[in-house]
Amino acid sequence: MTAYLLINHLLNFLAPVAALALMVVLMTRIFYRSSKQKRHAKIGPGRQLLIVFAVNLTFFTAGLLLFGSDARMLSYFAMALGSAACLWRFVRA
Repeated sequence: MTAYLLINHLLNFLAPVAALALMVVLMTRIFYRSSKQKRHAKIGPGRQLLIVFAVNLTFFTAGLLLFGSDARMLSYFAMALGSAACLWRFVRA
């Protein structure tokens, strides 16, 4: 495998992880800004993004190791639950 193919595979592996982390953090900030509850997370959006990205990467890698393929719906479901749990903890903490 050439370096180009290795980088391509890594970027394609990280793309759904990064996209979900970015969408979840942005939508959470938009939702809580427009809601009547004025409860905000105590950490900034950049740190939230990094933590949610790390949690998503952990779940996605575990799905790859468990199933032998990275594009399984259970892996995506675990990523969604993990990122939702992180953001719930950020807001409730």
